[in-house]
Amino acid sequence: MGSVSLKIGDGTARFRRTSICSSAVNLLMLFSVVTTNLFALYAFSSHSQANSPLIHQSHNISLVSQHLSLILREIDSSQRKLAQMEKQILGYESIDISRPNIVPELKLFLQRHQLPLGKDSRTGITEMVSSVGHSCEKSADLLSSYMSYKVFDRCPDDWSLGQKLILRACEPLPRRRCLAKTVYKQDLSRVPDSLWRSVSNKSVNWSGLGCKNFDCLKGKKLSRECVGCFDLGCEKDRFVKVKGKNDFLIDDVLGLGNGKIRIGFDISGGSGTFAARMAEKHVTIITNTLNNGAPFSEFIAARGLFPLFLSLDHRLPFLDNVFDLIHASSGLDVEGKPEKLEFLMFDLDRVLKPGGLFWLDNFYCASDEKKKELTRLIERFGYKKLKWVIGEKADAEVHLSAVLQKPVRG
Repeated sequence: MGSVSLKIGDGTARFRRTSICSSAVNLLMLFSVVTTNLFALYAFSSHSQANSPLIHQSHNISLVSQHLSLILREIDSSQRKLAQMEKQILGYESIDISRPNIVPELKLFLQRHQLPLGKDSRTGITEMVSSVGHSCEKSADLLSSYMSYKVFDRCPDDWSLGQKLILRACEPLPRRRCLAKTVYKQDLSRVPDSLWRSVSNKSVNWSGLGCKNFDCLKGKKLSRECVGCFDLGCEKDRFVKVKGKNDFLIDDVLGLGNGKIRIGFDISGGSGTFAARMAEKHVTIITNTLNNGAPFSEFIAARGLFPLFLSLDHRLPFLDNVFDLIHASSGLDVEGKPEKLEFLMFDLDRVLKPGGLFWLDNFYCASDEKKKELTRLIERFGYKKLKWVIGEKADAEVHLSAVLQKPVRG
């Protein structure tokens, strides 16, 4: 097997406005046009000034040919430079697996592998390349550290390093051939008792986290949607008791679905309480999660619910039009960037079935412009507004709650 450079790209580079690189492209193109015209002018002026005797005609033709060759070479060189600059502007790079800091396991993973039966008749593919996150090049040292493990042995206890790579868009991760650390899950109950029963501290891997038990987490504000969310005693009131006009009851929202809500996707961020309440209504919810400051994934799983460990920068691993309900909150606003919000909204729209409900739950509007920006984006999708409430909370914070219905598009 030969070595290979894997083409990758940093998606965020696509959103940059006019930069030094783009100005350089314009200057290069202008230089190419000017140079080409000067060569042409010189060639034809030399030809027109030449005397008519046949003795000089062959010399002039040869001179024009030389000039044309120079012009063509200049154009070809300019096109190559332009392609290279465009490539750099888009953020495409190569993982050079010949570098000394690339560990053998990563080299093996990134190499092309010939198909055992030769060329595939349907796709024309003759070799396979393993997928790796498009921004891994920018975290090559971290990636090599993550891939430094003994094959068929236990994986290093460094899940937090893997999550750090995911948050840098190095996803999917390439680690494959080691055994993850196991934690014996103690005192797990059956559903529905498990939905509201406390989870044992010993059932969780606390490595890489500041807190080492759930008592430590109960009083913490881990996000806008998770203030003491590991205290299931306090969580029991959520979605069944109204605390403000922006809070919708689960029964009311399910009523808007005319009894057709069966499966849903939750990206609100939290300890799984929304999924637990929906489970009581016989609705299956997949909860998107990362372990930011707490063992969210293991806690949700211990409640008998389905956690999906995935960053929202990743394209959702679901087929089109599969969910009856999507539940989101302020976590929808990925890093506060409008481009990322658009990418995420389009992907959520893709996986939501026609007639399905999009529940926006207490979305925090940092400014009036943020509210207008989100409103304009939602209106572009043509959703029907079944509920739409804008209200103030403590410290004059403005929150938007809505239940929207996806239209049927031709």
